[in-house]
This record gives sequence, structure tokens and C-alpha cells, in this order.
Amino acid sequence: MTVTPRPSRSAVAAAAAERASAALGRLRHGRLLHPAGRSFAGEVVIWGTPGPPTGVGLLDHPGRYRATVRLSKGTPTPSGWPDVLGVALRLHRDTGRPFDLLVSSSGAAPLLRNLPLPRRCFTGTYSTIVGYRVGPRRLWLATLADPDSVCLGRTLSTVAAATRTDTPRLVLAVASAVGPWRPVGQVGIGAPLSAEEDAALAFDPVRNLPPELRAAGPLAWLREHTYRGSRRARGATAQSGGSTATTV
Repeated sequence: MTVTPRPSRSAVAAAAAERASAALGRLRHGRLLHPAGRSFAGEVVIWGTPGPPTGVGLLDHPGRYRATVRLSKGTPTPSGWPDVLGVALRLHRDTGRPFDLLVSSSGAAPLLRNLPLPRRCFTGTYSTIVGYRVGPRRLWLATLADPDSVCLGRTLSTVAAATRTDTPRLVLAVASAVGPWRPVGQVGIGAPLSAEEDAALAFDPVRNLPPELRAAGPLAWLREHTYRGSRRARGATAQSGGSTATTV
């Protein structure tokens, strides 16, 4: 008689998280997380890491990448009200997976970069909340306000309007758990994508990473399985832009 092994507790918990998020996603008829947003074509210019290298080649060495940028509201609250705002950034690379970075409105100080903080204005600090590991070291990523860039305003409409008269910019930065943010590049936000392109766009911030970088901690586990359920509810099975990786 063949005995079928019981699934582990972690596998049971993962399946439960995916089923719950899929059910909620079907009720929303779309994205479970950050459903209201606008997407844009963009460009990321990496300057290289000032000071000690991070150990992530994509961040340590200068480069220029085609990008897709999505700004969004987390709940969403009524237009102009405080909300946990988000920036989703995809760096399109010539080979391999893209690099997907999801950051949420937060404080700039070390004790606040792990906390999603509601605010009204889309111009400000966004951090990964979830840390990464590069070998034995922890690393956080962020997009910061560029003081020389046009203001993005308080609504998705004002964000889109800013791109019609200028090219808004964000500063890409890295930090340790307690260290200051170190600018490593610049994100330029270009022409808006259509509503259909925005609806089809999907990100995977856990698997679509440079090879040296991996998401760390229990929040990374929860994000992976919650987003997987959201993908299932949306019927998203392939990355936009021609990649065949898993999507969020």
C-alpha cells in the first residue's frame, strides 16, 4: 500500500494564503493590491553605487534601461485623500528576467523605512518595506523625491498631467538597515500607457530580481503567496513585454 505523505504546515499555510487572496481578487474583479493606478513608459539610468559596492552588479555598475513605471493607491481612498501610495518599477533587461521593484510610501529615517505610511502627495519617499539579502548583508531600496523634478501632485490625474508637460524624475537609492540612503540612479517617467496596458501589466517582486538579490523575511513569504493568489484570480500567467516569468 502506498502512503501519500502529508503536506507540511508551511505548504498548507501557503495554499491557504493563495486561496484567500484569489477569492478576494475575484471579488474585486482585478488587482487585489493597489488596484487604482496609472502606468507609464520610462527609463532608468544607473549611475553606480557611491562608496562601498552593494554586491548587486545591476546597481553597482552604470547602465541605462528601458522601464515601465506604475504609480498607484493602495486601498484606494477617494481621490486626494491619504493612502498608502505605491511605485512599481520594471527594468527591462536584454537577457534573463526583468528586475521588478515595488516600493510603498514610507518615512526616510531608518526606523520608518520598514513601515508603509499613508500620505496625500505622490512626491516623496517610497521604500521596499521588505528587506533583501545580498549574501549575509541586508539591503533596502527606495525611490526618493528629486528636488529638481516637477511635483506629481495628489491624484493619479495630476501624475498623468505632469508627464504631458515634463518628464518627472525619481531618485533610485539603496541603504542598509540603519544607514543613510545612497543615490544610485534616476527614474524618468514618460508617456502614459493605455488603460488596457495598465490592466494587463503584472509584476513579480520576489522572483524577478538580479541573481545576487533575494527577498528576505516573513513579509517576503506572505507577499509571494498573496500575489500568487491575486495572479490566479486575474488569470495572469505571463509577464508583460514578452517574458514568460510568473506575474503578479
